[in-house]
Amino acid sequence: MIIVIRHVFTAIVFSLLFAVLAIGTTFLFFPPADWSDVWTQEFANVSFVVWVFGIAISIGTITGLTLGWYWKQRFHQLEKKLDQIVKGQKVTTSDEPYRELAGIHLRIDQLQEKLRRQAEHAQRLSTERAHEREKSLQEIVVQERNRLARELHDSVSQQLFAASMMMSAINENNPPEDAVFRKQLSMVEKMIHQSQLEMRALLLHLRPVALKGKKLHEGVKELLQELIQKVPMEIESKIEVFAVDKGIEDQLFRILQESISNTLRHAKATSMNILLIERDDTIILRVADNGIGFDMEKVKTSSYGMQNMRERAFEVGGTFKVISLPNEGTRLEVKVPVLTKEEPEND
Repeated sequence: MIIVIRHVFTAIVFSLLFAVLAIGTTFLFFPPADWSDVWTQEFANVSFVVWVFGIAISIGTITGLTLGWYWKQRFHQLEKKLDQIVKGQKVTTSDEPYRELAGIHLRIDQLQEKLRRQAEHAQRLSTERAHEREKSLQEIVVQERNRLARELHDSVSQQLFAASMMMSAINENNPPEDAVFRKQLSMVEKMIHQSQLEMRALLLHLRPVALKGKKLHEGVKELLQELIQKVPMEIESKIEVFAVDKGIEDQLFRILQESISNTLRHAKATSMNILLIERDDTIILRVADNGIGFDMEKVKTSSYGMQNMRERAFEVGGTFKVISLPNEGTRLEVKVPVLTKEEPEND
């Protein structure tokens, strides 16, 4: 609104100056016989001077409003394009009739192209690093992780399951008469159940280590199938098949692993919804649960897992967003642009 007011004020000033200049020039070449007639001459009971300056102010106001509103719309379009670039959206180009703004639009297009190339370069580097990691991955590390997962599953996990069954049998078949003791046993059963969830989350971190030659949708479906078998939670998913670079696949898969692990350990959720789709040259990964949520201001700076997922998303030129409220669940969303690679020109 400030730009409109500025144009109105400027137009009124110039209109008044023009009116003064026109009247002065007229009186210079055609001086009146009696100067008092200038002030006393009236039209429709209004002084001639008031008419002149009133018309000048009216013309200035109308002109200022027209120009101000027009330029406000032009600047609004520029601001909208810059906002689209900040949000990672594709900016549509348009012909600009004014040379000054055409230059700005050209710079915006160049900026968008530069950001696109940087994102493409980051994705290419991520893909190259992913291939290098797969080639140079030490087999002993993989074997050690699998050994730890196997031992935890065969020993600690089985013992927790046996303890959970025993506590459940005691609480159901032979509950103690003492109400306090009975409440304590119930709390112990809940603690064992929570420990089982913690163990499953830990095993989820240890296995699978990576996609291991699978496509992203194959690895995600296998991960969710294993999760459904081991975790008493309602899991809904929509996984689409699409082609994407190996580096992006690897980072998205690890973000999903971290997100599911956080849900199992902290959310106390009963249902989880997972979405992995491609829309408008953008890959969307969304994980939502109905858990206890958290205060985002407290977790924003202290959560290593959250920072790790955010860095993985940024590494492939994507965006990372988390929305959570206490007792209202959590939703995580990652968007990664799919860039069309330019074919090398033949000389």
